[in-house]
Amino acid sequence: MRLDKFLSNMGFGSRKEVKILLKKKAVEVNGEIVRDPKVHVDEHVDQVLVGGEAVVYIEFIYLLMNKPQDVISATEDKYDQTVIDLLAQQEQHFDPFPVGRLDKDTEGFLLLTNDGKLAHELLSPKKHVDKTYYALVEGVVTEEDAEAFKKGVALDDGYVTKPASLNIIESATVSKIELTITEGKFHQVKRMFESVGKRVVYLKRLSMGPLSLDPELGLGEYRHLTEEEVISLKQRK
Repeated sequence: MRLDKFLSNMGFGSRKEVKILLKKKAVEVNGEIVRDPKVHVDEHVDQVLVGGEAVVYIEFIYLLMNKPQDVISATEDKYDQTVIDLLAQQEQHFDPFPVGRLDKDTEGFLLLTNDGKLAHELLSPKKHVDKTYYALVEGVVTEEDAEAFKKGVALDDGYVTKPASLNIIESATVSKIELTITEGKFHQVKRMFESVGKRVVYLKRLSMGPLSLDPELGLGEYRHLTEEEVISLKQRK
């Protein structure tokens, strides 16, 4: 990889800004000052220092966000704030994107990454990745609803959902539930409850695959996944 591309990828600015660093003799490769942006480096072997500090090459980033309401799961939008807008510049320059989407009015667990292969694995309908939601539902949710969800219900377009697990926390005028599904159709949770004559008034995603929402994260906050968490995602069966 060219040295200027390496440094640009690691957040040291545009190619033009990197050239200024090189001219200032601020960059060393394996102990020698380098001024030529075309010099090739092995990002996994060569030691690169900027201003005397080592630069550790990172190819992929994995972020866990507690998405707030009124923010859309997209990389850009003309009218609304996106989840990318909530990231610091040091994460934005990696060009991460949300893995799947949460509705604008839905809160909770959202994974962002620039690892396209992993994102595909997690979103593939063939992989049946569990996603668990907490919801407040207008209407008394019953065991009959749970049985219906377990068998699969027909949505408004005729699509029959795959079996889902409904846990009723509190059955009341406004019921509290947790629902685990293995697919991600448009507005699926809301449409599933509409199919049994009820309406979701609050929705929060709690988990995806082996990972759960970090209780330490406030709305709009995020953190990098630990190495162990990344491995658990990649080794998920």
